[in-house]
Amino acid sequence: MAYNPVVWLLLTLIDLYTWVIIIAVVMSWLIAFGVVNTYNRFARAVIGFLDAVTEPVFRQVRRVIPPLGGLDISPLIVLILLQFISYTISYYSLR
Repeated sequence: MAYNPVVWLLLTLIDLYTWVIIIAVVMSWLIAFGVVNTYNRFARAVIGFLDAVTEPVFRQVRRVIPPLGGLDISPLIVLILLQFISYTISYYSLR
């Protein structure tokens, strides 16, 4: 498919942010299970970056949908919204 360069850039950014969210979720699990040492400087830098990039978006979702029984579903909601936006952009750019 031949996309407009702006559409291609938007879809690429959405894909990259999707991967950042997935990495942030996996890192949070690894921290919770004690696999990642948070005292390591590199690990702290990666965790700080992931929190800085994802937490503002997650916080907005948590304001509307709080954690359910200790389970934070904000990453799932954001991933669903990103997929919807990506599909919508793709659909209307090919018309």
